Amino acid sequence: MANKRSSNIPALNPTKKLVIKNLKIKPSIPDNYQEQELEKLCEAVIAIQTSTAIQYTMETLYQAVVNMCNYNLTGVLYNKLIELIETHVKKLFLNFTEVTNEYDKIIFLKKINQQWSSHREQMLLICTIFLYLDRTYVLQNPNVSSIWDMNMKLFRHHIMLNSNIQNRTVDGLLLLIEKERQGDMVDKSLLKSLLEMLTDLKIYRDAFEGKFLQATERLYATEGWRLINELEVSEYLYHVEKRLSEENERVIHYLDANTKWLLIYIVEKHLISKYVSTILQKGLEQFLNENRLGDLKLMYNLLKHVKKGLTELCINFNGYIKKYGLTIVIDPEKDKTMVQELLDFKDKMDIIVKQCFQGDKKFGNSLKEAFEYFVNQRTNKPAELLAKFVDSKLKKSNKESTEEGLEKLLDKIIVLFQFIHVKDIFKAFYKKDLAKRLLFRKSASVDAEKSMLSKLKQECGEWYTSKLENMFKDMKISKGINVAYKQYLTHFKDTQLNVIDMTVNILTMGHWPTYTVTEVAMPNEIIEYQDHFNKFYLAKYRGRKLQWQPNLGHCVLRSQFKLGNKELQVSLFQATVLLLFNDYQLLDLKEIITMTNMEDIELRRTLQSLACGKARVLIKSPKGPDIGDDDQFSINNDFSNKLYKIKINQVQMMETNEEQEAIKERVYQDRQYHTEAAIVRIMKTRKSLMHNLLISELFNQLKFSIKPADLKKRIQSLINRGYMERDKDNPNQYNYIA
Repeated sequence: MANKRSSNIPALNPTKKLVIKNLKIKPSIPDNYQEQELEKLCEAVIAIQTSTAIQYTMETLYQAVVNMCNYNLTGVLYNKLIELIETHVKKLFLNFTEVTNEYDKIIFLKKINQQWSSHREQMLLICTIFLYLDRTYVLQNPNVSSIWDMNMKLFRHHIMLNSNIQNRTVDGLLLLIEKERQGDMVDKSLLKSLLEMLTDLKIYRDAFEGKFLQATERLYATEGWRLINELEVSEYLYHVEKRLSEENERVIHYLDANTKWLLIYIVEKHLISKYVSTILQKGLEQFLNENRLGDLKLMYNLLKHVKKGLTELCINFNGYIKKYGLTIVIDPEKDKTMVQELLDFKDKMDIIVKQCFQGDKKFGNSLKEAFEYFVNQRTNKPAELLAKFVDSKLKKSNKESTEEGLEKLLDKIIVLFQFIHVKDIFKAFYKKDLAKRLLFRKSASVDAEKSMLSKLKQECGEWYTSKLENMFKDMKISKGINVAYKQYLTHFKDTQLNVIDMTVNILTMGHWPTYTVTEVAMPNEIIEYQDHFNKFYLAKYRGRKLQWQPNLGHCVLRSQFKLGNKELQVSLFQATVLLLFNDYQLLDLKEIITMTNMEDIELRRTLQSLACGKARVLIKSPKGPDIGDDDQFSINNDFSNKLYKIKINQVQMMETNEEQEAIKERVYQDRQYHTEAAIVRIMKTRKSLMHNLLISELFNQLKFSIKPADLKKRIQSLINRGYMERDKDNPNQYNYIA
């Protein structure tokens, strides 16, 4: 059996925590201690307030405050201190006298500032002594103000809330500020100190700010009305800028920071907002005309701070561009300089937007809209002139620009091109001039030509430049064909063919402008050469047909004169006439017409260039600037020129209205084809469509502007030809006929 353990073992008691309590043993107060310490502290406070010597050290006084607080005499001490402060503040009040004149107002301000500064310094010292009282009694009693705050309340209540003193102080401050605004020198440190006093006393807004802003409003309301009528706009704007700067300086130097918004608003309201229309009407056009960038920049900077200021500026800026632009575009007398003037005007406006209007997109878009508006107010002409301007810059004769300068110019031209609605008109004239540059080798730079094409392609797409690019392809292919033809000629022993160095350009019909075929009886040498080339080309490219264009040809003739040999660079028509004089010494107009079979007008132009121009290789009898029916011509054997190679320019006929209209008519015809193709495309996809929806789709797809009436004609034409029909139940609906 297991032994049983005894059950009477005593239980262990749990461990007890030892708690040490912080027992505050109130020291016994010595006899007369309260009276002695209070008297000591009161003497010290009065000595500080009266700026006399203190009998005790700061450590002694501070320890006295600590002891009284430890003896639970905080309330007594606090009340006594406040009593002393209030008594002192009441005495200060008695120091201020009546103000009788302006000079006394300044004296009064200095006196109150002196009293405030002195009292403030005294209170800082008193608060240092009674710091322990603030940390104990004040912190433990939420309803009791700190010694400093209580001092402020007492100073505010007994002095600054007195209507007489407050009014004198505020009136004096306003007087100083008024004098400063008039340009007088004033004591800014005095202003700053007193306004800080009002802020510390928490009466700045109620006592000063309202009256100050009212005085400001009266001043600038009167000043704005007077100066806007007296000063030039430029002077007025600089005055406004100066005023705003001055008011900002006042905020920095002595006004409360919270006053700034209302103060600047008042200045802007009475000097800018009220007179936005007047400023723009009197100044904007003048600034823009005279390119006064500084004034424009200042105008923008001032107007951007007022409501709708920039909106009004933008509207007036837009109106100016439209008005000025129309004077360039509408006047036919400016056609010769139109494009250059537009480029210069655009550069000028771009600089203004960038430098004066901070590159503001709103103004940039307004500039574009204005240009697009006025450029298209004269139908077709700007597009035509822009194409001719490009031609003049891409010709060899243009020596104004370097390659880099030409590239920048082309970029500017493309910007103008973007504004033009009738881009197909531009293309038609550009194509005509490009053909001449390529065929007559007048292009200044192939790189510049291709760069221009690239820019047009980027702007309008491949469809726009495809035929133009094919013109370059034709020229490249022609070079290869001519090389092959020269190799072909080596198999012939005919010396006449080898004497002539002839180059033929093969132009694909449809890629190039449409040229009228001109019949002319060319010299036998050229006819023989043409026959050989025909045989060579048609043998190589069966099924094709060649149509010669003599009006596009040009030649170099080696000529012998008494004074020396020359090389004459002439057109094929000029060469045809000159070669006649190898066999004849004298020919009249009728004989030359019979021999050359040239049109009368064309022949007269050709003879005029040879006999009446600068290089007179023919002698005309009788002399005169015009070609008469009975005139006779002979070779000028005495012809001389300092140059060996002489270019004889053909007398250029000004493009007649008929020629220009013919180009435009071809454009309109192309538009009809594009329009009808677009209609068929849309209807083939949609099968059935309402009239308004079809018109809307066409406007989105067509790359040129077209009138709704013209669209209706094209729709009707397609209906008549059986491509589509009107719905039987709804005449406003069209159905596609497969």
